Amino acid sequence: MPDKNSPNTVIAICVQEISEDGSNLELDERFNEKHIKFLDQSFTADTLVSALSAPNVAVRLFFSNDPDTVASVKTILSYLRSREGKEKLLRIDNGNFKEVELPAKRWGIKMEEAFKFCFEEGFDRVIFLGSRSPTVKVDMLVQAIRELESHDAVFGPTVEGRYYLLGMNGKYHTSMAQFDWTLPSLYSDVSSAMTRMGIDWTEMPIWYVVEHPEDLEYLIRDINQFRVEGDEITAHETEKALQRIFPELE
Repeated sequence: MPDKNSPNTVIAICVQEISEDGSNLELDERFNEKHIKFLDQSFTADTLVSALSAPNVAVRLFFSNDPDTVASVKTILSYLRSREGKEKLLRIDNGNFKEVELPAKRWGIKMEEAFKFCFEEGFDRVIFLGSRSPTVKVDMLVQAIRELESHDAVFGPTVEGRYYLLGMNGKYHTSMAQFDWTLPSLYSDVSSAMTRMGIDWTEMPIWYVVEHPEDLEYLIRDINQFRVEGDEITAHETEKALQRIFPELE
């Protein structure tokens, strides 16, 4: 449980499998299995870096106990530690970061377990992210945290009617496992259920997760814009991965 000097908010990232309930990484057919895995790791690394960059929060990285997933997470963390040097090493290992293995169950159950774990640790607010939103900037995470100071829940919707982010405070926790995460009506189902329960929720701007060819176009557009604005950190690993992959597609 966090002590009085520890953060009372946690960002919980759950590593998504290549094929997950209602969510599959299906990019351009030119991308082979190796490309997909490499990109998937870069998405997770960038999502983690954004979370670690948020001020005064703890970070939890949840992932399936599948051997391939465990090995992939070890690779990502080892790489980030070597890349970021002493400052980032201390940020990962300062006691506010923790890795948590979960049983390989459907997405709604893993999400529920992540929320439950964080609330049982004693955190007041939990911001949940999947691992396929490498362009979610730290400013967006800070905004979501602030929304939970005046609302019971915060939703980050996607254009497909799903979520890239979902936050709740401990007093208004509701089960995520009860919903069918394969349905296109998911956003409506969850928000309607919370409204019926009297939960005061608010929305973040619409964003996206990277799963389909058109999402890759959004991703490249945003990375280019970030660099024009002088942001060299957001989606850094994804940019490097794409620079390595694209020549192999020609």
